[in-house]
Amino acid sequence: MLRTGRERLREELEKLADQYGRHRGSLLFILQEAQRRHQYISAYSMQVIADLLDIHPVEVHSVVSFYAFLHERPHGQFVIRLCRTVTCDMAGKDEVARQLENDLGITFGETTPDGKFTLLWANCLGMCDQGPAMLVGEKVYTQVSPEQIHGILEECRSQFGVHALARPQEHAV
Repeated sequence: MLRTGRERLREELEKLADQYGRHRGSLLFILQEAQRRHQYISAYSMQVIADLLDIHPVEVHSVVSFYAFLHERPHGQFVIRLCRTVTCDMAGKDEVARQLENDLGITFGETTPDGKFTLLWANCLGMCDQGPAMLVGEKVYTQVSPEQIHGILEECRSQFGVHALARPQEHAV
């Protein structure tokens, strides 16, 4: 029997709810895992999670919209966050930002057409004494210079070989 993408997603979310628990305290864990698998949390996913945890959908949406590391729209496989604090600014953040934009061909807030990279600002990465600081996925880079950007991006690209994985479809999650 053929199952739709939504049916498969619901089954996946049910398994996550079983794994983490079907209560309000499991919400963030379920959201984080769902996003890890799909790069974002869709409105449909939020509704299903709310149903599974017996909470109002607005509560789920408020958590997704509150945390900067949860997304309602598809993001790239590699989310690059560059710290924009005053200390990183004084350490040369603007030059690093320009190099990122030049190498990726996008500006902050955008995702590359191949769905591989998303470029975002971070209000603070907690590395003020080692700026400019950058977070790529879960890996922190400190004292980043424009000259290092090409190598960092190549390191990311090499993780998936020459061909990027297909970009997640908006309607699939």
